[in-house]
Order: sequence, then structure tokens, then C-alpha cells
Amino acid sequence: MENVAESIPNACPGTASQTAGKASGCEGCPNQKLCSTGKAAAVDPAVEEVRQHLSTVRHKMLVMSGKGGVGKSTFVSQLAFGIAEDRTKQVSVLDIDICGPSIPRVMGAEGQQVHLSGSGWSPVYIDENLSVMSVGFLLESLDSAVIWRGPRKAGLIKDFLCKVDWNELDYLLIDTPPGTSDEHLSIEKYLSGSTIDGAIIVTTPQEIALVDVRKQINFCKRVGINIIGVVENMSGFVCPKCTRETQIFIPETGGGEKMAEEMAVPFLGRIPLDPRIAQCCDDGQSFVSEFPDSPAAVAYKNVIATIVSRCEKVHQEAASGAMETD
Repeated sequence: MENVAESIPNACPGTASQTAGKASGCEGCPNQKLCSTGKAAAVDPAVEEVRQHLSTVRHKMLVMSGKGGVGKSTFVSQLAFGIAEDRTKQVSVLDIDICGPSIPRVMGAEGQQVHLSGSGWSPVYIDENLSVMSVGFLLESLDSAVIWRGPRKAGLIKDFLCKVDWNELDYLLIDTPPGTSDEHLSIEKYLSGSTIDGAIIVTTPQEIALVDVRKQINFCKRVGINIIGVVENMSGFVCPKCTRETQIFIPETGGGEKMAEEMAVPFLGRIPLDPRIAQCCDDGQSFVSEFPDSPAAVAYKNVIATIVSRCEKVHQEAASGAMETD
């Protein structure tokens, strides 16, 4: 099934279409023969297995960037810490950045081990209502390189979704690697039978980042992933002493907000640079808890509140749609 997505032409009618493999846009596609047989549209049984296993997870969110170095994993960690401040909410982070798992460090769980029980792998708990699962927990050492091809990555992602004892969760935050490749195609496929809230897209203000983030947004639109919104990270530098803001990454083309407007997706807000954010990530701490009155913490709180509100809206709309279908 992984090869279905290789070199997809722009005019692809989709594997589920009756004209799959037969339309003029299919000419030259390496998957034309496979699609024309109807086998490409077959549902992977793992999709249903994932749906059942995650049926006790209320909200599922992907966090994407398209570009490396924009602070995506930093944002995921602070989003998780922020939501988990509500002690009534059960939150977990799934790290599917197979080759660069940084979530264990930024969540304060580096060096921990995953334990196997009768109900599956147990995620590593940071707090009573906050847990983490990452390939980083499965490596021999912190310096071990993960040198895997696509199918093996897909297999691990499937195992994370199906074999981890997630229990009942309010939020499952999935940290994805930069780009639009194997991990993204795998997570999209395995979650295609589940109700997900959508994707949060993280960018920085400068055009070199926006170029790749636009591709990530187009990826989501193409595969049918709802976009919760865009977050502009590192949006200006705020001095911890005088709180004066200086633009470090110049938004020459309008930054994340302008890009979101042009691509017709919601803009969730800006989070300024603060050197203490990096220090908190190195120490595995919640920046919002450590420096609650700082401009960056206030920005985080506003963005988190918007995300939570949008997720509740998506959940309510999905429940309403299910009732109408019944």
C-alpha cells in the first residue's frame, strides 16, 4: 500500500475513484496498473484496528511544519504541558519523528524506558495526567541513529497506534517530522478510519520557512486532513528583562498570518522568542508554568485556549453529524 502514494500526478482522480488508473491524468503514473485493478482502494485492516484501539481518545491532533528548525517539537511540548495544567484532562504525546526523536528530552523523560504489560506498551508518564511515547525510548543509547526505510517506519507507527496502552485520553498530540514523506503518509492512512480534529501547522515568519509550510498545508488539503490552524513561532524576540520586542526573522512576505489568509486556513497566533523557552526545553520543563507572566507564556496560553476551543467545536460537529446519520 505504501507505493500507491509514490509520484502521484497532480490530476490523480484518487484511488477510491471509479476512474482510478483509467483517467487521462493517470498516464505515466507508476501506480496506474495497481489502481486500475481496484486493489489500491482496498482498505488496510490496520485502519479498523487503529480506529478501535483509539476509540477512547477524544481528541487527536497532528502537529506539522514542513520545515525543520521552526520549533515544532518545542511547541508540541508546551502545548501538552499547557493543556495538562487542567488536571481533569488526560494528555499524551506520540512522537513519530522516527529519525529525530526530541520529545523525550523536551518533555523531561530522556533516558526512560517503555514497559510491556498485558495490555500493551505503557507510555512514559511525566505526570499523573501527562504521558509520552517515542522511538527515543527504544534506542540503545541517546546517540543511536535510526536508519530505516519507509516500511519499517510505517510498521512502528502502526505499533504505536495499536499496541500502546493509551487508555482513556482527552488529547493525543502527534509530533510529526518535517516534510511530507513516509511518516506523514503512514499516519494519515492509519488514522483515516478515525475521527481526528486535524493538524496544527507551525512556521516561523521568514519566507524560507513559509515556502515549505505551504507544501505541508497543500499536503493536508490533498489527503483530507482538517487544518486547525497556523502558529507563527519565533515571532520576534522579547527581552526577558525589559520585555521589548525585536524582529529577528523578518516577515518580508507578511509572515504566517498573511500566508494563512492567502491559503484560506485559520491563523492561531504568534509566539515570540524567549531564550528561557530553549532552557526549559533542555531541562524538560513547562515554560508556561515556570514563567507564567512573560509575554511568550501569555501568547502560549492564548494559542492553547484557541486550539482547545477549536477542537471542542470539531468534536461537537462530528457528534452532530453522527446523530444525523443515525
